[in-house]
Amino acid sequence: MPIRVPDGLPATETLRSEGVKVMRESRAEKQDIRPLRIAILNLMPLKIATETQLARLLGTTPLQVDLTLVETSTYRGTNTASEHMDAFYRAWDEVRSERFDGFMVTGAPIETLEFQDVKYWPELQEIFDWTTTNVFSMFAICWGAQAALNHFNGVPKHLITEVPKRFGIFEHQNLVPSHPLMQGIADLFEIPVSRHTENHRADVEPIDGLTVLAENETAGLGLLADDANRRFYMFNHLEYDSQTLREEYDRDVKAGQTIVLPQNYFPNDDPAQTPPNKWRSHAHMLYGNWVNWVYQNTPFNLDDL
Repeated sequence: MPIRVPDGLPATETLRSEGVKVMRESRAEKQDIRPLRIAILNLMPLKIATETQLARLLGTTPLQVDLTLVETSTYRGTNTASEHMDAFYRAWDEVRSERFDGFMVTGAPIETLEFQDVKYWPELQEIFDWTTTNVFSMFAICWGAQAALNHFNGVPKHLITEVPKRFGIFEHQNLVPSHPLMQGIADLFEIPVSRHTENHRADVEPIDGLTVLAENETAGLGLLADDANRRFYMFNHLEYDSQTLREEYDRDVKAGQTIVLPQNYFPNDDPAQTPPNKWRSHAHMLYGNWVNWVYQNTPFNLDDL
């Protein structure tokens, strides 16, 4: 089954060119089927790139996914045209009375700020609380995962000091291959990492119900599960395109920032060479596992949440 996206969304043609089955809203409305309702609270500055990356992964399962793009009601960034936001996004105030099978929260380029200093932190806390009653499962990514973990469990984030940032492709251990999200994923698999802060295992281990699913010795925690509350925390970027780390590297170099070459990314550490994508299959497997797990466990009638 295809992913259902708003008519005219820029990601549509990109996904179709890659073979991802995409269905327009106008066509999906004619099908007699109950699709999974998945919303993405997109906090990333480059909205269209993130929409495409996540829609690509959500759209390659056998299930029909009805995608809703959400923005905060109290803050709108300036990196994406207002015309795009007005056409394809709904403010959280508009959807807070609705219910969803899955709700994703992306990263945001504000990780060095204290949580309480983020302009939309009070609203985001409301959104996190809302997910406990209006969402079957939440999947949070990078800073979004750090923010949710702090909100629900009080886990702090820590500034990385030994390098300008944790940056590159890091091989993670699949610590629980039998977990529904990790089934079919290799014992060792690579994930793009781009972070200035991190969460420590020592802060997580004392908390009942949190399970470390993936970890790297250098990059630290990769993926946590809170199975009882159906919440998952991915601290890195399996959704990234092949060139995303290159674009971040080039951007930081151009801005004159202190930056390191992304580890294990460019062949022979040569930025003139094309980096191979070594994580694509794991990304499709992990997100496909989440979508399928949600489908198997979510109530048919979302009013029963």
